[in-house]
Amino acid sequence: MTDTPNEDAKDYFEIKMAAGWYMTITLATSERFEKDYVEISKERGGQKRSRFNLNPKYTRELGEALIKFADANKL
Repeated sequence: MTDTPNEDAKDYFEIKMAAGWYMTITLATSERFEKDYVEISKERGGQKRSRFNLNPKYTRELGEALIKFADANKL
């Protein structure tokens, strides 16, 4: 996993994928509801193609589920 060139940026990570795609994980705030959320998106060329917004309290649970899934499927 790679993160931004700025090592101090704790609210943004990116994972390099094939063909110039990146999976980005960003901590953002909704202007409308004034709530924090985690945005997981797929980007290429600075444009976001697919997005998923996640309540921050489920972030750790999602990470643990992904690890369990990878282990169960030998990924």
